[in-house]
Amino acid sequence: MSRVAVLMGGTSAEREVSLRSGKAVSRALRELGHEVSDIDIGPEIVEQLAVLQGRIDVAFIVLHGRMGEDGTVQGVLELLGIPYTGSGIMASAMAINKHMSKQIFRANAIPVAEDVVVDTAEIARVGTEKVAEGVSLDLGFPCIVKPNCEGSTVGAGRARNREELESAIEEALEYDDLLIIERYIEGREMTVGIIGDEPVILPVLEVVASKGLYDYECKYTKGMTEYIVPALIPDELSRELQRLSLRAHFALDCEGFSRIDFMVDAEGNSFCLEANTIPGMTELSLIPKAAAAAGLSFEQVVGMVLETARLKISRNKRCY
Repeated sequence: MSRVAVLMGGTSAEREVSLRSGKAVSRALRELGHEVSDIDIGPEIVEQLAVLQGRIDVAFIVLHGRMGEDGTVQGVLELLGIPYTGSGIMASAMAINKHMSKQIFRANAIPVAEDVVVDTAEIARVGTEKVAEGVSLDLGFPCIVKPNCEGSTVGAGRARNREELESAIEEALEYDDLLIIERYIEGREMTVGIIGDEPVILPVLEVVASKGLYDYECKYTKGMTEYIVPALIPDELSRELQRLSLRAHFALDCEGFSRIDFMVDAEGNSFCLEANTIPGMTELSLIPKAAAAAGLSFEQVVGMVLETARLKISRNKRCY
């Protein structure tokens, strides 16, 4: 039995989802016989974690988005000497940064959608209208606008013309100073979960959103999305997506668990969208659904992730 603090909540746009994930993980840990403390992380994150020093054995991180999935809380836990679940500082920071993670994917022969990156400085210099004009020439339509460092499709918007692109840029700027605008891949959305130190690659899961775009509303509203697992795709494509997922997991140096998202076009070409280092663990989340299809209970998944908890820097003597 371990003394486990489940870190949930946080201050990001994904706070409510994190609380739901955290409560589910907390219940599972108690069923597994661990002594569990639920910690609702707020703005005073350093002070909240410092009081845990010597009182817990492990921190189970279920913080989605900024200040939880970006390496911030991992750095504090490293300084305090508290082992934690999931990826380390660098892997977390790189994975949440869509622009940087795509550079790593390209360097590792992992196909990604063509994109353009714009920031507030460029928009302030030439204006949203000129930026949209340039993007439309580079990528065409439809395209999708994403805040660079947000998860759960927060602030993302699909644009089919210049007017919609300008509107999507303005909306995304409310969440980030750097935007990544991608050529929209028409096709099917697939995702692959990975769990454990000796990674278990879960079955490919297909997401069929009622709105066509798997946005925040579809992700967290019951009945708005259909989940097909194992995905009804050729075995060869399934193996390819699993292979690319494992490559992405290791290319970013992820640990514990991750979820890699893809779009597959009509010709069967796969494009990696992003890697999630702290994927959702709610009743609607994808990892638990895929794990169930592989014969793993929610409690087993949580137990497997807990077993991977450690201090990353001291173990690997890496320089971040």
